[in-house]
Amino acid sequence: MTLQEAVEKLNEIEKASYALSHAQSILSVDGETVAPKNSWKGRGKALAYLSELAYRQLVNPETGEVLETILKHQAEADPVTFRRAEIMKENYDDMHVLPMDEYVAWQELINESGAVWHDAKEKSDWAMFAPYLDKLLAYSRRYASLKGPDKLPYDVLLNEYEKGASMETLDPFFRMLREELSPLIREVAAREKPLPAFMKQVWPVAQQRRFSEKLMAMEGLDPLNCTLGETEHPFTDSTNKWDVRITTHYHEEDPFSSMYSVIHEGGHALYELDVRDDLQFTCLAGGATMGIHESQSRFYENLIGRSRAFCTPLLKIMQDVFPDQMKDVSEDELYSAINLSKPSLIRTEADELTYSLHVMIRYEIEKRMVAGDLAVKDIPGEWNRMYKEVLGVDVPDDRHGALQDSHWSFGGMGYFPSYALGSAYGVQMLREMEKTVDVWGTVAKGDLSPVTAWLADRIHQYGMLKKPQDLLLPAMGGPLDPAAYTGYLKKKFSELYGI
Repeated sequence: MTLQEAVEKLNEIEKASYALSHAQSILSVDGETVAPKNSWKGRGKALAYLSELAYRQLVNPETGEVLETILKHQAEADPVTFRRAEIMKENYDDMHVLPMDEYVAWQELINESGAVWHDAKEKSDWAMFAPYLDKLLAYSRRYASLKGPDKLPYDVLLNEYEKGASMETLDPFFRMLREELSPLIREVAAREKPLPAFMKQVWPVAQQRRFSEKLMAMEGLDPLNCTLGETEHPFTDSTNKWDVRITTHYHEEDPFSSMYSVIHEGGHALYELDVRDDLQFTCLAGGATMGIHESQSRFYENLIGRSRAFCTPLLKIMQDVFPDQMKDVSEDELYSAINLSKPSLIRTEADELTYSLHVMIRYEIEKRMVAGDLAVKDIPGEWNRMYKEVLGVDVPDDRHGALQDSHWSFGGMGYFPSYALGSAYGVQMLREMEKTVDVWGTVAKGDLSPVTAWLADRIHQYGMLKKPQDLLLPAMGGPLDPAAYTGYLKKKFSELYGI
């Protein structure tokens, strides 16, 4: 096979792969948002068939020959084509380790376990979900043993989400976060601020939906390319840069819950929306790693969304949408309210200071359950114990405990550390950005476009074209330094709480 023939065949493979991926994605988003509750039964059949087609499309001798041919001709192939072949070879190797029937069965299991998780969470019944998690863990261990027989299973799974991540690198990272932040968390808790009076009101969902539209506009999310849905657990899904879906979940007693979900998922969406046109419909169109993806969502959610400067445009929007609730509220009062810190139960609603310890708890539990040292039936008890030990809170039920996140229901063991890594990446990106961008002056005016342009120039536009470290090192000004992250949190919350 010549290089030209291989490139032509690569283009054909990617056309088919994109179409199948698009169909699977839209079915999944529909199932999470507007489809009837019992639709998972029929959707599972469709997804299973599409998964079989996707497997056959990628895992076959001809595809293997195409990829090997291009990879052997790096000097002759253009850089984008070569990188496409590199990434597709990774996908080929990942899928190739499992027989097709096991891969299809895994897709069916994820579809069903997601539906069961929704019911189990609603009923706060771990026992409903436990048999599915046992099956998901068995699959994950088998996949890890085939993909990296000489590695620890959890290390293989971690690397799926963040290239180069392992327990050897993450153990000291989380240890430092706990050691550096726990004393401050205790001091802040001792100086607990009461919930401000303006927060003790009802925030009608209809008004919150209007609020979401205004937040999306300020964040630069074009409604022609990005829509907002409602679901149990907020997420982002993208088929291409002209079709990005984000979701949120409204609570009438708390407008900030949805607000930060919208801003967070909006950060993910901006990443996908800014990927170069020439990378669309190829395997390079997505984010480089989940840690880098989460750095963008956490950047907008916290570094921008909880900043003092952001309170200026935010207050104007909130007083427009919620005139009664926000009457006479000052920017300083709003800044204090959005940065209240108190150990809590729910990761997605945790304050910026305590958030990474929520992630650390999940990391510690995942290590043990993947290794087989923690039985699935015992996870809620261990979860509750760790929440009491690390954050000092009592978990009342499984809904507010081990069932709160959707990640395990889709087999996402190894995903959680990406949130903490992304938070740390973001702080160093901000420090680099401040060298050339008037970040706070523009944010105070409600103009986030200079911030987004900087991130698009260094991160977003490349999709997966560049290797993760080639994106991160220039954008962060050097290797990851956890002290920069903990230092940022210490400074901010010491000032907020007068410590």
